[in-house]
Amino acid sequence: MTRDVETKKRFIPLGIKLFASYMLLTIVPLAVLGYIASTVLSDSVRSQTESSLRGTLRQMEDNIQYKVNDTKRLSDVLYFDNTLSRSIRHAEAGWVSYEATKKVLMPKFSAILDSTDRKMRLSVYLKNEALTEIYYTSDPGEDIVSKKGRFYEMLHLSRIENEAWYQAFPAEKYGSTLVWQQVGDDAEHGRISLIRRLVDMSQATRLREVGMIRISVYLSDLFESVDVSKLIEGSELHIEAADKQVKFASGSSNGMTAASWKGVQMERYMMIEDPLPKLDYKLVAAIPIDVLESGSRKITWVTMLVCVVSAFVIAAVALTVTQAFIKRINKIIQILQAFSQGNYSKRVRYRGHDEFAQIADSLNALGARTDNLIQEVYMTNLRKKEAELESLQAQINPHFLYNTLSSISRLAKFGEVDKQHQMIMNLARFYRMTLNDGKTIISASHELEQIQAYLAIQQVKYGERVRVSYEWDSRVDEYRIIKLLLQPFVENALEHAWRGDRIELTIGARLMEEEEEDPRLEFRVRDDGIGMPQDLVKELFSDRQPARRGYGIRNVHERIQLYYGAPYGVSIESDPAGGGTLIRLCIPARRGVEGASASVEELLEEHAGS
Repeated sequence: MTRDVETKKRFIPLGIKLFASYMLLTIVPLAVLGYIASTVLSDSVRSQTESSLRGTLRQMEDNIQYKVNDTKRLSDVLYFDNTLSRSIRHAEAGWVSYEATKKVLMPKFSAILDSTDRKMRLSVYLKNEALTEIYYTSDPGEDIVSKKGRFYEMLHLSRIENEAWYQAFPAEKYGSTLVWQQVGDDAEHGRISLIRRLVDMSQATRLREVGMIRISVYLSDLFESVDVSKLIEGSELHIEAADKQVKFASGSSNGMTAASWKGVQMERYMMIEDPLPKLDYKLVAAIPIDVLESGSRKITWVTMLVCVVSAFVIAAVALTVTQAFIKRINKIIQILQAFSQGNYSKRVRYRGHDEFAQIADSLNALGARTDNLIQEVYMTNLRKKEAELESLQAQINPHFLYNTLSSISRLAKFGEVDKQHQMIMNLARFYRMTLNDGKTIISASHELEQIQAYLAIQQVKYGERVRVSYEWDSRVDEYRIIKLLLQPFVENALEHAWRGDRIELTIGARLMEEEEEDPRLEFRVRDDGIGMPQDLVKELFSDRQPARRGYGIRNVHERIQLYYGAPYGVSIESDPAGGGTLIRLCIPARRGVEGASASVEELLEEHAGS
């Protein structure tokens, strides 16, 4: 006996087992899911940020390329001008030289400058020294381009023949040979020059050099789009030449050399380098790793916070569900202990109709020490319940009941007790309204309450995806109608009219008093769903309508005409292109039920006779 008592003391209570199992089956997947979500989202944020940065850099490169091409376009105007090259080559000293300069060269050069608003210097070096030089003088160290804005000059080629850049200029390939290079005072004043030959095409066998073109532009103009403020905070941005020298910089990197980056780029920055081929430069961006990853860290912390909060919520729900479960089990244990002691008068009661209630009923029946009279009463009550159930099942939509019970079961499974209770109460209210003590004629307000109970069940199931509004004239409430007029249409909309994952319903009623002798009630059910094809609308009211298609709509239409006559019934307006559907139900406005029964009997006899 002592050993048995010790064994009982050592066992782990069922409540702890349930709670531990529940937590294990939820916390572990939650942690794994949180880790995967954090990793995926962090990688996605970083990838998107990096992609956005590269896109910004590409925009900068495109802008630079545009200005490079624009400068080349200006040089093309001179390069491909055969008249210009012939004038330079054939000009002679005296009047011919003056004519060539005044009427050909100067207008050409002026037109080049007039076609742009950028600050630049156009220098044309001519091999033919018969042409007069045109140039501007400036003090040593003075930036004449900054002073004059844009201008051109004509100089003799002999001025640059001994320059290293001229002697190293590559051999000519027609239309493609050009060089971007800092020559003369370009480096001193922050400029760069496009240099290309002027050639004479008069001899088809070879190209003859007649001069050189040099278009000098400011680096600040060429690289105007290189703006570090377009990148994330703390970034550095500069233009680096092939010799590793920084030619242009934006932000705090201004004045730094390429060598000064080598000590920090691996530790603090992610380096992005994109070449600018025509300039033999490259665009270098240094993105701070800490700022780049700040979004990822934020995602990680938010994910962790969500997981922790979810864990606490899950624990609270698990504890509540476990306690409720154990409380019910303890009641069963108590009655079993009472039965073992010979006390069969003890009873246990549960609210609801779940498995515990069934167990309790079985135990209560087992403990009932009664004779044949009690058994007869029990059987009588059982038959009564079965008859009521059959009556109920004959009036309700089994599909709706099945779906509702499935939703209740799912809510119970996930521990959403409040929603479960709400749905059960709404279901009870709905069927109480539906049964209505077997009455066929009800008030319009009663019909509205029945629809509200039905939609309350659906809104617990679908949540915010179902929105309902009412346009109900309160004067309609005092009139009486046949029951279950609107519910089939609301149910049909919720089953077939979804467009995406949301639907909006409008339930309306109004009193039409245009004809005082024959006032009517009009009920409306409108949805914003996918609509119905017109051939389907016609088919619903056709005598050839299949029994399984549109049964609810056809049933309501026939019931209205059965009770009130052929002028009344159902009409449908629908937009098959997704504009929704409007159902109208028209019946006579009656405050009482006088004549209704007689009308039904006459119509039934008429149908039976036919």
